[in-house]
Amino acid sequence: MNNRREFIKTASIAATSVLLTPSLASANSFFNGSPNDKVILGVMGTNSRGNFLAKTFARLPHTEIAYICDPDANVLARTIAEIEKITGKKPKGYTDIRKLLEQKDFDGLVIAAPDHWHTPAAIMALQAGKHVYVEKPCSHNPREGELLVQATEKYKKMVQMGSQRRTFNNVNEMIGKLHSGVIGRVYFARGWYTNNRKSIGTGVQVPVPANLNFDLWQGPAPRTAYRDNIIHYNWHWFWNWGTGEALNNGTHELDVIRWGLGVDFPIEVVSAGGRFHWKDDWQTPDTQTITYKFPNNTACTWEGRSCNSFNSEGAGRGVVFYGDKGTIVYGGANSYKVYNNDNKLVSETIDDTPFDPTNTVSPLEKLDGQHLNNFIESIRGNETINAPISEGHKSTLLPQLGNIAYRVGRVLNCNSANGHILNDTEAMLLWDREYEKGWEVKV
Repeated sequence: MNNRREFIKTASIAATSVLLTPSLASANSFFNGSPNDKVILGVMGTNSRGNFLAKTFARLPHTEIAYICDPDANVLARTIAEIEKITGKKPKGYTDIRKLLEQKDFDGLVIAAPDHWHTPAAIMALQAGKHVYVEKPCSHNPREGELLVQATEKYKKMVQMGSQRRTFNNVNEMIGKLHSGVIGRVYFARGWYTNNRKSIGTGVQVPVPANLNFDLWQGPAPRTAYRDNIIHYNWHWFWNWGTGEALNNGTHELDVIRWGLGVDFPIEVVSAGGRFHWKDDWQTPDTQTITYKFPNNTACTWEGRSCNSFNSEGAGRGVVFYGDKGTIVYGGANSYKVYNNDNKLVSETIDDTPFDPTNTVSPLEKLDGQHLNNFIESIRGNETINAPISEGHKSTLLPQLGNIAYRVGRVLNCNSANGHILNDTEAMLLWDREYEKGWEVKV
């Protein structure tokens, strides 16, 4: 057993090492086109994750960051300077995405603005003839996800969601083993995410900082007064702009679960939780469980603990798959373990890439680059995108349904064909949202 385990570990590390070069240049070694054939990108929303994406895309061969868009002048200037330092070429800056999309000379838009912007900006980009890379969640509400799928089909451009694990080699291998029956029939999965987030306090209404165009920051969302505890990260915990931990992080685990169980839409959803740890302005739950049942006689749960980072199965995030002949434990990165029905370790596939599940920018910085490169190579015609919006919408819908079940406080019965909530008018009111006048989403 030890020799077999060591062989699997060594083989896995060797197979993965080509993915981890600092420049990521080797990832493009299969490119057969002209060296001058660049994919030109604009990036929207670059304070945190967007800054990481801009810099990582900028380091990919045959890729150019030509435009940066952010309503915060300080963020905009900083990102432009960092990209110029990396590439020697200064991107042009915009505060208004509508103005950026008037430019004809770029191929794709990368979107890492707050959640309420994801679908509106993506559809605007598709209408402008651009491919789209959109961070998870792809939408703020279920209806937006449906509209984004429709827009992708209508405008014939690609949309890749930031479900990076769809590109990780060992995760793909794990899913292949699940589907081939390595642990028999997989009938249940459990996912989790933990963190130790601090209180956001009670916000005070203050003048908007001179560097921020708050009107453009809010964009499609109904207008509210500026408070000092919203920007740049705490918007995640307000329903007007954010979607809570279930979509901020749970989307990743639920995507892997849905993939592994081979399911699309649930037939039953229930959720419980609350804002338990701190008494402050935070609106979404800091502690939440969501349970799903699917039409193929499978089920799953996801647990989010935003304010208690005690590990589960030795990891801050991950998924366990349970079958009638064994179990697979996936620790959230690019490694996994296979156990038999006697709970004995059968095999272990290890990737030693540094992994910090509480990192709010990039828990798996080196592996993330492969997912971005997949988007670039798909635009070139050399690959097929690994996380198309047709799949991204389904994986985003799961935590959205969980939030709706939490907010109405009861079990949701759903249509297995599209996820729509059955016989519950109040719950279906949360399927869509109100928009600021003039910012309505249209395909």
